[in-house]
Amino acid sequence: PQPGRHKGLVIASGMLGTPYRYGGASPRGFDCSGLVYFAYRKAGIPVPRTTGAQLHYAHPVHPSRLRPGDLLFFRLTSRTVSHVGIYAGDGRFIHAPSRGKRVSYASLDNPYWQQRIVAAGRY
Repeated sequence: PQPGRHKGLVIASGMLGTPYRYGGASPRGFDCSGLVYFAYRKAGIPVPRTTGAQLHYAHPVHPSRLRPGDLLFFRLTSRTVSHVGIYAGDGRFIHAPSRGKRVSYASLDNPYWQQRIVAAGRY
């Protein structure tokens, strides 16, 4: 990895293009929290497996203080936080979006994500 780059982010970016798979936490396929779980664990950073637990145990981060490798939490359809991504810097994050899609980058400038982000956290 490049100096100063978050190891979990480096590992996750190596998974770009991997298919989404509900319940997946391996290079055969990932769901959103499975990607975080896999990448962080491989980097030696223990995190829980589910989005809710990842949010619960993360140290809260103010949006103005985001650093690459921080986790971003989103509320998509229900009242609970149901999606997580890894902040990559420059307003982008990497995530496993949804069924039929692949691990990819998304932009926080996109109104869809802007309206749904609810928290950020650091491990």
